[in-house]
Amino acid sequence: MLTKKGKYGLKALVHLARMPAGQLAFVNDIATGNTIPKKFLDAILGELRNAGFVQSRKGKDGGYRLARPADEIKVGHVVRVLDGPLAPIPCASRTLYQRCEDCNEATCQVRHLMLEVRQAIAEVLDQRSLAEMRDIGLDDLPVTVKVQA
Repeated sequence: MLTKKGKYGLKALVHLARMPAGQLAFVNDIATGNTIPKKFLDAILGELRNAGFVQSRKGKDGGYRLARPADEIKVGHVVRVLDGPLAPIPCASRTLYQRCEDCNEATCQVRHLMLEVRQAIAEVLDQRSLAEMRDIGLDDLPVTVKVQA
């Protein structure tokens, strides 16, 4: 599941992807424009800088910008940096695999289904770039279906 950290990080990157190339954005503007707590955003932007997604400049004219073009940044990579593996359970992870002690992995139906889930998530997130995410229009979004309780 995508955490608030992952969601806010993606929102901040989309904000930066909308900026003209090379222009810096102030943290306060990103936070206010995306309803993100500033202190939390500061920490997230630090992680994104350390991972090479953004560059920063300190001072009065400082701020953040993308470190490389938005079409070169894959959403799956960002999610893994901020939230860890895409797999819903550790025994289905490719990057942080952990063996289950309570089942036989070869015959565990839960694990096999979660491997499919992990693969489906990876196929979507690893094929989408930040530029594609930025360019999604409201007309491109699927219609929400109301489910009765």
